[in-house]
Amino acid sequence: MSADMEDAFVQAPEHRPKMPLIQATDVPVIDISPMRMLPPGNMDALVSELSVASREWGIFMVVGHGIPEGTVTRALEAGHAFFALPAEKKAVMRRTEAAPAVGYFDEEHLQNIRDWKEVFDFFPHEPPPVGEVEDNLVFKNKWPEEDDLPGFRDALEEYANSMEELAFMLLELIARSLNLRPDQLHGFFGDQTTIMRINRYPPCPRPDLALGNGRHKDSGALTILYQDDVGGLDIRRRFDGEWLRVKPVHGSFVVNIGDLIQVWTNDKYESVEHRVSLNSEKVRFSIPYFLNPSINTIIEPLQEMVSTEDPPKYNSYNWGEFFSTRRKAGFKKHVVQINTETAQFRKQSTDCVE
Repeated sequence: MSADMEDAFVQAPEHRPKMPLIQATDVPVIDISPMRMLPPGNMDALVSELSVASREWGIFMVVGHGIPEGTVTRALEAGHAFFALPAEKKAVMRRTEAAPAVGYFDEEHLQNIRDWKEVFDFFPHEPPPVGEVEDNLVFKNKWPEEDDLPGFRDALEEYANSMEELAFMLLELIARSLNLRPDQLHGFFGDQTTIMRINRYPPCPRPDLALGNGRHKDSGALTILYQDDVGGLDIRRRFDGEWLRVKPVHGSFVVNIGDLIQVWTNDKYESVEHRVSLNSEKVRFSIPYFLNPSINTIIEPLQEMVSTEDPPKYNSYNWGEFFSTRRKAGFKKHVVQINTETAQFRKQSTDCVE
């Protein structure tokens, strides 16, 4: 064990990154510009591309999205400025166990191992607490003082607004690909619990031992990710379990199918396991936008996605309760491992037979 790395960051041997990684050169890149044309362009081809990518990969990149480069640049510059603040300034916005969903944090424990990163989280729309969750989570954002970071909040909210427009375009494409009404998924996101994050991954003295993000699947509907040109996003190939590196494509956003889409589609589309690897020389920045539904949403396979031949594969669950448990689980290491995986709601095979 290296003397310059705490044990808390060290992954179990079977989960440590093995280098060099194979480059995932065939991750689908989808041009969604037909969505923005008046009248719309060739939607059939676009819908078909998205369907194949969602079924076979669970991840794809989008270009032709129309989001100005300046919007991305301003958000990225805001992130650089935030993490350059003195420690005492960032400490004012530090996440707490009562408010584990927003603010600054550098001790996230994904898979109960500490991630090598620091983050800033906020709700683009502060959701209203509902029911028992009101006593468990605080949904009020923590922003730096305008004098400390002029324009910080404006830059991130501008970016978040662009991400929301893109997210709803993608939801429409997903609905179309499943032969659903184009706006059928939109209704789940009224008082949404969507979170936006800025990640900073510092150079790591032992990138062979630690991870910036431990292996996981995203629990929400969609994740839209900007990653800089440093790279480090890895995905796990389904058929052989091999880890592949997703090479950054300039001007694109990476889109992950989340667990909610997997449940809603009754496994027709599957989320992808992924992680973030580190390097010893360069800082890496990324900006994920986690599209999450309203807190009182009951998650279960859509009626149109099940049949006698393909019965529901998941028990229903309350998103707010699950969201609360998952956010708290990442706050610190737990003596007893907390189950924060959507897979816990999968029915046993005998339950799926009617």
